[in-house]
Amino acid sequence: MSRPPVPAGGATHPDGEQEAHPSMHHQDREVTGGVDTHGDVHVAAVIDSTARILGAKSFDATPSGYKKLLAWMRRHGTVVSVGVEGTGSFGAGLARYLAGEGVTVVEVNRPDRQRRRRRGKSDTVDAESAARAALSGDASGQPKSADGRVEAIRVLRLARRSGIKARTQAANQIRDLIVTAPDQLRSRLRALSTDQRVEACARFRLAEINEPLGATKAALRTLALRHQSLTAEIAALDAQLAQLCAAVNPALLAAPGVGTEVAATLLVTAGDNPQRMRSEASFAALCGTSPVEASSGKVTRHRLNTGGDRQANNALWWIVLVRMSSDPATKAYVARRTAEGKSKKEIIRCLKRHVAREMFKLLTKPPAVPLGSELRAQRTQARLTLAAAAEVLGTWPIAISRLERGITHDAELARRYQLWLQPKAQAA
Repeated sequence: MSRPPVPAGGATHPDGEQEAHPSMHHQDREVTGGVDTHGDVHVAAVIDSTARILGAKSFDATPSGYKKLLAWMRRHGTVVSVGVEGTGSFGAGLARYLAGEGVTVVEVNRPDRQRRRRRGKSDTVDAESAARAALSGDASGQPKSADGRVEAIRVLRLARRSGIKARTQAANQIRDLIVTAPDQLRSRLRALSTDQRVEACARFRLAEINEPLGATKAALRTLALRHQSLTAEIAALDAQLAQLCAAVNPALLAAPGVGTEVAATLLVTAGDNPQRMRSEASFAALCGTSPVEASSGKVTRHRLNTGGDRQANNALWWIVLVRMSSDPATKAYVARRTAEGKSKKEIIRCLKRHVAREMFKLLTKPPAVPLGSELRAQRTQARLTLAAAAEVLGTWPIAISRLERGITHDAELARRYQLWLQPKAQAA
């Protein structure tokens, strides 16, 4: 039986792919992969250390497809790293699988428009570009692992945001229906607040819908009940998010000006592996709070950073806003900078950069903070009352109760409380 002819310049594998050097021991060759991800199919490419393309192939976007993709890459040599586009969307599953197999995954942005105009656009070209970006170091970011509690926080926040949006839409529709409602209904509801309108409309009794008054009441009742249902749903999600945030990083929640929503936003920005952020400057750039140099010729200046994660930027803005109204040190800073001629916007930008530095430390190396449930267990073990603890700590019993139940977070108070409780709990 005759053998098929070998193409010039390489050998042919059973699947029809061509190799550049059939005499090379593939296991001794270091290769870099690149993947252009899609909803149903991922296109992969492999290059060697000189950026020469070794092959390209499509695989199903399924667990079995991930396994075949990695096996195909390893057949070309030792896989040093794999550049993956869309690690936060279509490539999330593949990135998790590769990381689980011990492969270094590099997050790759899509090619810029100038390069696409020059080279054209195809899935294979994008996969090759991803591989070359990983090899050259143009892409060096580590993707979020998305395999822990922070990923759970992310998906719960997604449900919460959609619930808030739907509730706002229902409230707006109630308001607009009242504008065109019959006079007797409009005069009754027009002066009420949103919550009062919802409560009143939810109590409407069903009547005949053959005339405008009855139909308007039915519509308002339906929207009001939807509003109440969404409010209960959002409250349940808030409780779940508060529990998760306290379990992941209680020190972050205890920082001044940081509530559950702000903490959840910053945790999602950092991911389950916050160590992927190499420095506080990189975190500031990620949040869009680092100034961007815009110097030219004899002009030296910086401009605002309009990039980065805008939700994280908004979270830092909220922290600054709260501290400007309640934190004595921040108030003193604002007064000093105002006396120097800085505007309020400029002061807020400076404070956001400072807060980004503080949040980076809390996200990457959070200090130990006693949990409220642990403090409560120690207090009950020592048979102490809330009033006794509050008197010693110089606060109100309700403040201790809220701290124990995780409603409020105060790192300084929690540490003093723990120091006071430890000898008494041991004696008990």
